Amino acid sequence: MTLLFIPIQVIQDLAVMSAIGVVLIFGTGFMLLPILLARMAQDEKLVERLSQPMPVREGLWARINLATKPRVAFLLVLLALTGGMLAYDSSTRVIIGDADKGLPELRPGSRYNIDSVTIADSFSIGVDLMTVIVESHPDGSIDHDVMDLIDEFQWRISHVEGVRSTISLPQVARILAAAWSEGPPVWRELPRNQDVLMQSLSSIETSTGLLNSDASVLPVMIFTEDHKAETIKRVTAAVEDFDREFGVDGTARFLLATGNVGVMAATNEVVSAAQMRMLLTIYGVVIVLGLLAFRSIRATLCVVLPLCLVSVLCYSLMVALGIGLKVSTLPVTALGVGIGVDYGIYLTHQLLIARRSGHSLGESYLQALRRSGNAVLVTGLTLAIGVATWIFSDLKLQADMGVLLSFMFAGNMIGALLLLPALHRFLPGGKSESDITSESD
Repeated sequence: MTLLFIPIQVIQDLAVMSAIGVVLIFGTGFMLLPILLARMAQDEKLVERLSQPMPVREGLWARINLATKPRVAFLLVLLALTGGMLAYDSSTRVIIGDADKGLPELRPGSRYNIDSVTIADSFSIGVDLMTVIVESHPDGSIDHDVMDLIDEFQWRISHVEGVRSTISLPQVARILAAAWSEGPPVWRELPRNQDVLMQSLSSIETSTGLLNSDASVLPVMIFTEDHKAETIKRVTAAVEDFDREFGVDGTARFLLATGNVGVMAATNEVVSAAQMRMLLTIYGVVIVLGLLAFRSIRATLCVVLPLCLVSVLCYSLMVALGIGLKVSTLPVTALGVGIGVDYGIYLTHQLLIARRSGHSLGESYLQALRRSGNAVLVTGLTLAIGVATWIFSDLKLQADMGVLLSFMFAGNMIGALLLLPALHRFLPGGKSESDITSESD
C-alpha cells in the first residue's frame, strides 16, 4: 500500500491490486484451507511418513545451520558488509528514466525500434518530441521583442547535445517574410515592423501547433535524437536555465513541456522524488510491524537488514544491466520487500519460540528450519522460477521485470536463510548460549 503515495496512476492501480491479492490470500489461507483440510480423509500412513525426517532435507538444514557458527557467521556478515558497500557505491549511479534508444517496452531489435532509429538518423525530425510552452501576452506573435526572445531560445536549444531539430513560429516567420519579398535569402530575417510581421504570419493556422487562438501561447517543438535519461536531463536543464535567465522580465515564460519526451521528463522527476520516500515508507512499516510482532529490536533488525542489502544489490544490478529506474521498475523493490519479508518472519517466529524455551542459537535455528524452512524454500523458489520465465518474453519491459523480481525473490530467500542467523549471532543484545533463559532476547 506504500505505492499509493506515488502520484502516478498506474503505480497506484498496482498497489490496489496487490493489496486485494494479499487480502484474498489471507482469506483463502485462514478460512478456505482449514475447511478443505477438515473435509479431507486422513491417511495415517501418509501422516506417519511425513512426520519422519527426510535425510536429504535434514542434511540441507544441517548445512544451512552452519551459519550460526561464530566463524561462518563472521564470514557471512563480512561478505554482506563488503558487498553492501560496493553495491551502494554502484547503486548511486542508477539511471532515472530510459537507458536505451527506442521504445523501452520493446527490445532494441524490434521492428518499431529499428524503424524509429532509422527515421531519427535519416530525417531532421523523429518520433521523440518535446514541446516547450512559451507563454506571453495576447498577440505576442506580432510583438518583435517576444518573437526575438523565442528566436534566441530556439538558437540556444538547437545547440544542446541530443537535439536534432527545432520548429518555432519565428523560424516560420523568417521563411514567409522572404517569400513575401519574392524569396531572396537576404530577406530571411525576423521583421521588426509589426505590419510586416503580421503579413508574414497571416497564413499560419492554429492547427500547426505553433500558436493558439489569441497568440498568447507560442510553442517551440524540439525533436531529440532519443529519449535517454541523460538526453532528457540536458534538454530540460537548458530550458529551465533559459527561463530563469530571460523569463523573469515578463516578456515570455518558457515552461516544460508536452510531447512524449515532455511526459517522460515529468515522469522521471516524479520517479526520482518518489523512490526514496517509497523505500523509507515501506521499511518503516516493516520495522514497526516487526517490533509489534516480535517485541525485540534485535530480532526486527535481523529481519530487516538482509532486505536492505538485497534492495541495494537490486539497484546495483540495474546499473550493471543498463536498466533504468522508471514507472515499470520502480515498484520492484517495494514488491520484493513486501513479499521477501515473509521469509524472515517465518524463521524468526520459530527461532524466538525455541530461544525463549532455553535452547541455544544453533539448536533454535535448526528447529526453525525444520518447522518453517521448507515453506521458505518452496515459496522462494516458486516465486523466483515463476517470474524468471518472463526473461524470455519479447517485451523488454516484461523481461526486465522478470530479471529484477527473480533476483529480489531469490536474494531475499537466501538472505533470510543465511544472513539472518549470522546476524543473530553477532548483533548485540542477545543472550549467550550459557545464560539463555526463557525471557525474551
